[in-house]
Amino acid sequence: MLINLFNTVKSSGVPCSLRELLDLIAALDAKIVHADMNDFYYLSRSLLVKDEKYYDKFDKAFEVYFKGMNKLEDIFQALIPEDWLRKEFEKQLTEEELNKIKTLGGLEKLLEEFKKRFEEQKERHQGGDKWIGTGGTSPFGNSGQNPEGIRVGGSGGGKKAVKVWEQRQYKNLDDSLVIGTRNIKMALRRLRKFVRQSNNLELDMPNTIKSTAKNGGILDINMVPEKTNAVKVLIFFDVGGSMDPYVRLCEELFSAIKTELKNLEYFYFHNCIYETVWKDNKRRTQERYPMQELINKFSSDYKVIIVGDATMAPYEITNSGGSIEHWNEEPGIVWLKKLSDHFEKIAWLNPVPDDHWDYTSSVCIIRDAFDQRMYALTLKGLETAMTDLSK
Repeated sequence: MLINLFNTVKSSGVPCSLRELLDLIAALDAKIVHADMNDFYYLSRSLLVKDEKYYDKFDKAFEVYFKGMNKLEDIFQALIPEDWLRKEFEKQLTEEELNKIKTLGGLEKLLEEFKKRFEEQKERHQGGDKWIGTGGTSPFGNSGQNPEGIRVGGSGGGKKAVKVWEQRQYKNLDDSLVIGTRNIKMALRRLRKFVRQSNNLELDMPNTIKSTAKNGGILDINMVPEKTNAVKVLIFFDVGGSMDPYVRLCEELFSAIKTELKNLEYFYFHNCIYETVWKDNKRRTQERYPMQELINKFSSDYKVIIVGDATMAPYEITNSGGSIEHWNEEPGIVWLKKLSDHFEKIAWLNPVPDDHWDYTSSVCIIRDAFDQRMYALTLKGLETAMTDLSK
């Protein structure tokens, strides 16, 4: 049973190994869970899944494997003898509850009657004493008062149900989802290099203990410069036009990156980077920063991030005068290559799904100009970009 479940989970895309399967077997041998579907679900998920982004894939695999196995006997028949299972199940009920269950003909009769009524019922039912619904005295449903019943969903009424039947639903946490501020911050933390060059001091605990011991127990406090992130980042944001649908996403990225990185410089451009960029969109026609001066000012160890959809007419990149806002003497591709040649680490983050890139000529041109260093602005893409920049 467990081997088949393991193969189903693995084939669904969850990267679990034989080590995780052995851990699950050992946990069951140690009787960590006993004949409880929910407990088994959480146990197997905690051991087989090592990253929450795979939860949705695991849930789907779990549902596929156990589909149709609704009775406790079916679920654990490969692990626990039937007579032992029933004895353990009955231990969870009081004598009064067991007697009331017998009024319906026992547990088997209760389950059979539930299936029959479930097939006959065509609509939701509130109250009453027969159909599956809520707030009534029927043996089936939720939030009711029948101690002999089966709870269907809900949180329970008198908390006397024999069995819980409810559908599991979990939010998709796959890494193809567009990211939020918190996830951006977590991904940006890959781009860190701590050094002790701060003017602020912090306690050096190891040396304080060592020097205090050498001093016969008399406290000798040692201080060292506080560690700071030495990574320097230069980021360019494409604004306006086709980037308007991604304003919120860019705001989240900008907010997160300003929080996580102290050595940060940022600028704006439209469609493609040309000979000038700007810092204030309201004054972009009055206050411009020459790109050549920025290349001369910022050393090659700066990490460069360019955020844009790279979606435009190809001539805006390849031709002089290609800009739709001004006459550019040099093509945009020239400035992109200057950036790529000067800075050692550079990445282009594209909010457009990567399965669309090959159908847009401008995206292909820019991706080639940066030696394929274009990444989708998703959680996985951002993590990959930050890992490559930090190398």
